[in-house]
Amino acid sequence: MINEHAIVRIDPRDHDAFEAAVRGAFAIIEAAPGCHGAELRPQHEDHAIYLLTVRWTSVDAHLRFRQTPLFEQWRTATHPFYVVAPEVTHFLEPIDR
Repeated sequence: MINEHAIVRIDPRDHDAFEAAVRGAFAIIEAAPGCHGAELRPQHEDHAIYLLTVRWTSVDAHLRFRQTPLFEQWRTATHPFYVVAPEVTHFLEPIDR
């Protein structure tokens, strides 16, 4: 499994509308093959910054999603709120204890 982390920056005046849009769009991304759930967390210090985390079977599953009509639906619902392109990275499973 891979965790996609995206740092999303929006206009703080839009936070209620953005959160509502993402709530409605979770069903879109979670319908993608290889997606095992998503969550959005607002930053404590700055309510214009969010962490979007999506669990994927693989990086390839995430990249394939970006080529689908589902991604276009996700983009239409969420991307108009972004003030800059998100910083996206992928993380592996936690290290053993």
